[in-house]
Amino acid sequence: MTGGVVVVGAGLAGVHTVKALRDRGFAGPITVLGEEPHAPYDRPPLTKQFLAGEVDDTTLPELDARLCTGRAATGLGDGEVRTTDGALAYDHLVIATGAKPRTLPAEDGAAVFTIRTVDDARALRSRLTEGHRLVVVGAGWIGAEVAGTAAALGCRVEVLEAASTVLPSCGFGELATAFEPWYAEAGVRLRLDTKVRGIAADAVELEDGTRIPADTVVVGIGVVPNTGWLEQSPIDRDARGAIEVDARLRTSLPQVYATGDCAAYTSRRYGGPLLLEHWTHAQASPRTIAENILGGEAEYDDVPYFWSRQFGRMVQYLGRHSDDDTLVLRGDPAGEKWSACWLRDGALTAVLAAKLPKEIVQARMLFAKEHTMDADLLADPERKLSECVRA
Repeated sequence: MTGGVVVVGAGLAGVHTVKALRDRGFAGPITVLGEEPHAPYDRPPLTKQFLAGEVDDTTLPELDARLCTGRAATGLGDGEVRTTDGALAYDHLVIATGAKPRTLPAEDGAAVFTIRTVDDARALRSRLTEGHRLVVVGAGWIGAEVAGTAAALGCRVEVLEAASTVLPSCGFGELATAFEPWYAEAGVRLRLDTKVRGIAADAVELEDGTRIPADTVVVGIGVVPNTGWLEQSPIDRDARGAIEVDARLRTSLPQVYATGDCAAYTSRRYGGPLLLEHWTHAQASPRTIAENILGGEAEYDDVPYFWSRQFGRMVQYLGRHSDDDTLVLRGDPAGEKWSACWLRDGALTAVLAAKLPKEIVQARMLFAKEHTMDADLLADPERKLSECVRA
């Protein structure tokens, strides 16, 4: 080998690519490029324990690789990555540049934050004091986590959502209304069907002309794949900018792989491309890349999974459902503990659980064995999922 393996991106997917290669005996050179000046760190705590001041460091274990921090990729050449500090040759390239947050128009002087980096979280944390007026734009997972954390710190929090329900990108439909009372319980004001025009220095301006006073604004309206640096490269990307990869996580260029938030992979399980922004995906998918770099023919098709802590409640989602699937409730969503299952032709496609981690553990086993479920039995929350398999 000459250039060895170059990993562009020092987030979780990049870190686990190095780990997976070393665990499988790869002894060649590995270089990791990280755009931030920090050593790799874990991001999920940034909106929760880190923002609350409960932890101050989420740095990941040291890598068995050459780590180049503060060095961003700017393009691709023939067998090399162009960077802000010269070019690097590679034999195998892994792109794991993640995603970047969407933003909103803001006046100069407005205190506007997105929570993507540790520097974002640290700067916001210093402002979250008793009585501080915080407006969060977006009632998705991140918006709810930030709102809950800030409210617990004594801030006056208001959440604005353009859609008619919270978690609009999740496809939960009317079930999403079960999450709405949690805001009020935490002392957070929630405004749905509320569209933002822009952000002024001291307020958020709505499309109807209303001004909502704000000392600080957090924008949590989703992310886009961080692939702008590939504009002049021949790598295939979709309309969202996500890198298109096959089931082996290979791009359209030989010896080049991509994974994590920046790549849409071909899923046989779900019959099409999937773009996942989940911690577990970034952790698991690099194993497939490592196998293939070392000469294997592995395919990646894990069951998607993510979790969030919403106003003191653990919420987990396993699988992937569509609007055509049959929804079966297990328990009352107005209660403390409940779950929901989606079925397609009797097969389990997804499970959503609030404060019921054992439900997800059982669902994993059912997914692995591809059981057919009895919907009538499933509707009884006193029955274990494993007891609802059709004979």
